[in-house]
Amino acid sequence: MRPIAGRTIAITGAARGIGLATAQALLDAGARVVIGDRDLAQLGVAVSELSARGQVSGHPLDVTDAESFAAFLDHARTFGDGRLDVLINNAGIMPIGAFLGQPDQTIRAAVEVNLCGVLHGCRLALPAMIEQRSGHIVNISSSAGLVAVPGQVVYAATKHAVVGLTTALADEVAPHGVDVSVVMPPFTATRLIAGTDPGAAGKPVPPSDIAAAIVKLLHKPKTHVTVPGFTRFFAPFLTMLSPRGRRWFNKRLGTDRVFLDFDTDARRDYEDRASTATGVDGRPPQ
Repeated sequence: MRPIAGRTIAITGAARGIGLATAQALLDAGARVVIGDRDLAQLGVAVSELSARGQVSGHPLDVTDAESFAAFLDHARTFGDGRLDVLINNAGIMPIGAFLGQPDQTIRAAVEVNLCGVLHGCRLALPAMIEQRSGHIVNISSSAGLVAVPGQVVYAATKHAVVGLTTALADEVAPHGVDVSVVMPPFTATRLIAGTDPGAAGKPVPPSDIAAAIVKLLHKPKTHVTVPGFTRFFAPFLTMLSPRGRRWFNKRLGTDRVFLDFDTDARRDYEDRASTATGVDGRPPQ
């Protein structure tokens, strides 16, 4: 069991949702935490809320910009007395709806944030970790990285990519003493599922459940983590079904329509922000 207390941990997209819950859990475990986000107003609110729990700092971050990401990691190392022990690539967006109805801008934003953002983080954090022969990169994917359903074509593509890059990278850098892991949450009660109704697919889990899984992972590293754990073994069964069997199963769970039939009004604000999820956003809260 590896201790968390005293380790310097950087989390992207951590002003709300899973990132914020993870920062809370890690501060409670005694870590020094640096959170990054493009929403500067919400970042300030988050740092203020977290400061009562322990040593925390915030820094503007656009994960799609390598220079912005490098500045964020430099800040984290300064905060950690020259050392960064863990990077959690959490920032992500989830566009949903019919594939042919999604604007080019939305598709580009999803690829840039969900995939290129993770690649930037890995490329920038790894050299120092390899040099110090220790470190841990945790990439947040999704259950959509294992099982793809209608209405999540682009999102599933990016999350499958994160699972694949993590698996390959974990084995590539293991000889250097560095761990790389991927966490695959299910429906989580964050803004990502605004306007949707999971129905039979299951009640959304709270972000604190994902945070607890990440804390456990940092204590005892492994490559693949699903929440709940059994879904990692259930997913391959679904992928081996025939097309008819897969579609029957999705229909029984309601996952055949959950990301196609949703409340567009309830989701409009999230989709508008997600489609422009690049650059640092200095606008005041809305």
